[in-house]
Amino acid sequence: MGRWEPGARERLQRAALELYVERGFEQTTVAEITNRAGLTERTFFRHFADKREVLFSGQDELLETCVNTIVGAPETTAPLDAVAKALQAVSARFEERREFSRQRQTVIVANAGLQERELLKLAALASATADALRRRGVPEPTASLAAEAGVAVFKIAFERWIGEPGGRTLADVIQDSVDHLKAATAG
Repeated sequence: MGRWEPGARERLQRAALELYVERGFEQTTVAEITNRAGLTERTFFRHFADKREVLFSGQDELLETCVNTIVGAPETTAPLDAVAKALQAVSARFEERREFSRQRQTVIVANAGLQERELLKLAALASATADALRRRGVPEPTASLAAEAGVAVFKIAFERWIGEPGGRTLADVIQDSVDHLKAATAG
């Protein structure tokens, strides 16, 4: 094994996901991941705190993109529309990794501990989104309601998107889900 090779993080993620799908998350060790990737355990821990983080890395960037999009939206943008735009802004990151997202979701659904971690990630997204809306001057409970609705939209849109054979973008599915939510609440 060489001292340094480009793409180590991606190779580790790909190897881990392959093993998680083949053997299950609990049955896969860091040593097996690094062996498949052709890297050392030391390299693994340089990139990830533990084997769960292979599936959950990038959360900080996702939150930052959402917050910046909401805070930067025109003042006249309705709270739910600002949240929708933020979710669409992060969707590009998933577009290039659709198959990874599909496999990742399969692994998470099969493991209660990973499902819990996913829920914590979604709670952090709701909290950051509500905070960004409050920074825009959106009062409570509107900020929290729009943020929680946005997380529900994202969760449902993401599940629909990975379940579709292709075609529509995640941004399109998010907008479709927002439109359905608006129709459901229009009375």
